Amino acid sequence: MKALINELKKEGVLKNKDILRAFENVDRKDFVPDIYQNEAYENRPLPTDCAQTISQPYTVAFMLELLGPKEGERILDVGSGSGWTTSLLSEIVGKKGEVIGTEIIPELVKFGQTNLSKYNFKNSKIVNSKGTLGNPDDAPYDRILVSAAAKILPEPLIEQLHVGGTMVIPVKDAIWKVTRTTELETDIEKHHGFIFVPLVTKP
Repeated sequence: MKALINELKKEGVLKNKDILRAFENVDRKDFVPDIYQNEAYENRPLPTDCAQTISQPYTVAFMLELLGPKEGERILDVGSGSGWTTSLLSEIVGKKGEVIGTEIIPELVKFGQTNLSKYNFKNSKIVNSKGTLGNPDDAPYDRILVSAAAKILPEPLIEQLHVGGTMVIPVKDAIWKVTRTTELETDIEKHHGFIFVPLVTKP
């Protein structure tokens, strides 16, 4: 893991000390299927169940840097998959924060929950979204991370953000940083050149 972290630093990510600490303390190998254990520290996406992936470490670090999570915040992790991003965020927000991961595929819900349970996080959980985009019942959130590509910016997720909150979401082939500036307005920053699995909104 140390070699991977050094590689990511050279590529210009992991500049935030809290995100760096999370990468050091949350081992990617704990979230990779057994068949890919020997490849866990390679800087590339790896398959999980149900034609999904655990994202490339560079991409995860890049998205977390854009998201800017802080201690004590409430964060929604949409498309939590293997549970890696949920765990990284849990490490960052600490005991005073909260992270809710949502996943629509039952097999991945169980896989993510099993992986998350390897760490003693009392501040996080992964739930089955059951066709609901996000987790509106517990909204609003300080930040929202989405790890699958939407065709258009989903309005229901914007509505789950605090005013002043930030969402990082892939839309088509770009990563968007969306800041909810008022009840009705957002500020959007786009970073092109990424590929994600599509965002699944129905079971």
